[in-house]
Amino acid sequence: MSFADTLAGLRRSRDLTQVALAQRAGVNVSQLRKYEAGGSEPSLSALRRLAVALSCTTDTLVFGDHPRLPDDQALRLAFEATTFLDDAERATLREVLDAFIARHNARHGQDRPRRPRHRRQPT
Repeated sequence: MSFADTLAGLRRSRDLTQVALAQRAGVNVSQLRKYEAGGSEPSLSALRRLAVALSCTTDTLVFGDHPRLPDDQALRLAFEATTFLDDAERATLREVLDAFIARHNARHGQDRPRRPRHRRQPT
């Protein structure tokens, strides 16, 4: 679902008109109409105000109901456990994941831009 669809759907689910949401969020109603039509995207501050006005998170507005974590429960728990790692361990984990993803992309002919590599800090 696009940002425009998500925004309009959340507004309707809260029984708000475009005028009412624009007033709550402190944006011009014509700008809100552009957001909902997909002709424009809000600034970060406007996105924040829209989320507050709709009583939702900015993640919900931007990503909709699609979780950003893996469907695999074991993998999701493993990612959650990374909060207990120190900075050096996280850097190593990022390097390992980057290598696996690069290998996968090479095998499947996917040439996507890669994130910059993080250099390990000397210990």
